[in-house]
Amino acid sequence: MTIRLPDARGGLRVYEPRTEPLALTPATPFTSRTVFSAAHVVADPFADVGPDSPAAVDWDATLAFRRHLWSHGLGVAEAMDTAQRGMGLHWAGAAELIRRSAAEARAVGGRIACGVGTDQITGGSLAEIRAAYEEQLAVVEEAGAQAILMASRALAATAKSPEDYLEVYGHLLRQSAEPVILHWLGPMFDPALEGYWGPADLDAATDVFLDVIAAHPDKVDGIKVSLLDARREIDLRRRLPHGVRCYTGDDFNYPELIAGDEQGFSHALLGIFDPLGPLAAEAVRVLDTGDTAGFRALLDPTVQLSRHLFQTPTRYYKTGVVFLAWLAGHQTHFTMVGGLQSARSLPHFARAYELADTLGLFPDPKLAEERMKTLLSLYGVNQ
Repeated sequence: MTIRLPDARGGLRVYEPRTEPLALTPATPFTSRTVFSAAHVVADPFADVGPDSPAAVDWDATLAFRRHLWSHGLGVAEAMDTAQRGMGLHWAGAAELIRRSAAEARAVGGRIACGVGTDQITGGSLAEIRAAYEEQLAVVEEAGAQAILMASRALAATAKSPEDYLEVYGHLLRQSAEPVILHWLGPMFDPALEGYWGPADLDAATDVFLDVIAAHPDKVDGIKVSLLDARREIDLRRRLPHGVRCYTGDDFNYPELIAGDEQGFSHALLGIFDPLGPLAAEAVRVLDTGDTAGFRALLDPTVQLSRHLFQTPTRYYKTGVVFLAWLAGHQTHFTMVGGLQSARSLPHFARAYELADTLGLFPDPKLAEERMKTLLSLYGVNQ
């Protein structure tokens, strides 16, 4: 069987899908790395909502996907950028997602950490921003989940100096019940976060970030760095206080960062581990045995797909993630909150399908092929 796929030049090419998936089965938790998958939400396709309406979520499918990730030993990073925080999923929906997923995690014994931000406001004073953070922190802690302090658009717009960041984060860390993960999300993921931590220069911003950690090392479990710069992440993790982990959020360079070097390694909190979940889990288990070469052999070939999904404009990578979840059978439709299923082109989808199929990511390759053909027919491509 073959399928005709569009290319970037406006033509069609013939592709022969694989017939068997990669053999991957659920297994035990990891021993050498802590690994979170930032999971997407599944929209309710029957809800009569528009792009600016509060998100309508299919809770059964959303929680089933989280159970899928937990079954492979992955932790779930909930209500993060991958779940379209600030791009369709508003705070009320995120709060419900946190409560439901945390309850599900307790029921199945899964690990969960949840995003804490300020997206219930669009701006305000430093006191109002602190209060917004506190409201969300209380929801996460009451749900029994670990907190991930996310970068705040409101704080980026309001802060006048590094001292403002030190004040807000210091206040939150002092009152957090348990150690948190600090998240530095770069402007390639969210342009509103340009100049986070105060200085425009990234070296100076890194110094401010490290000052926040140094003031409260007992309250920081780790940091998640999403700057798509492997060298900068390596330099940063070597400067962390003892006991503070680095969770890579670099969807371009994750194999080498997780594998590490003679001076250390990164753990992982990645959006690409949503579609790569079972394969990523298998690779980390190989790494648990000390077989770094085997780990790289499994994970290095996935980077081409990840770089494709996260290509500029990077913030629309969620569209490819949900598209692959549909092809893989984790949801019955290709609809997204906020209507973001339209954010990528047909050639982009075609290439994502081909790369994922080549990797053996689809549990049922025939189903994936049929669904790809359905999408193609909607765009006027006849087979």
